[in-house]
Amino acid sequence: MNLAKFAVRGPAALALALALGSCGGGPAPPSFVCPPPLTVQDASRITHFKDGPGRDPRDIAYEAVLVNAGSACQLGKKAIDVTVVMIVSVSAGPAVTAGQTRVPYFVRVIDGSGAVRQGQDFTADFKLSAASPRGESREELSLSLPFNEISDLTGYRIAVGLKPSPEELNYNRRAGGR
Repeated sequence: MNLAKFAVRGPAALALALALGSCGGGPAPPSFVCPPPLTVQDASRITHFKDGPGRDPRDIAYEAVLVNAGSACQLGKKAIDVTVVMIVSVSAGPAVTAGQTRVPYFVRVIDGSGAVRQGQDFTADFKLSAASPRGESREELSLSLPFNEISDLTGYRIAVGLKPSPEELNYNRRAGGR
């Protein structure tokens, strides 16, 4: 599995490669669609409570939202390199404690048959406190999708989302996704 943080090479490199590939009257480069990330239902937000039994609004440590996700691709001979960018926003709740706040999220690559081909869990880290109650993080990930024929790429999907615990998921569902 090849998922790691890195600097985006960007769509400009892809455009240049496609333009150069069509120079000289040769065959046009194969066309493909960069698989856009799809946010998994019930995984776009987390309401995280402090440890202990309380579950009213005063017990919220933080609330996180997956604000946006996008992708850029670079086509190789037998693989497509995909950069996935996710924006995670977080707000401190009344029960926030000073220190590092870790918001879990995931990326999964699903093939045309629905099987997960690649996947990994990550965390977006924030330093929240009453004095610094908000944060936003740009998470960039790289992955490589192998193919035999360019048509193999049409089946790939990239699923992304925050990773709530079962309790947090139930809370989100009861709250109606607010």
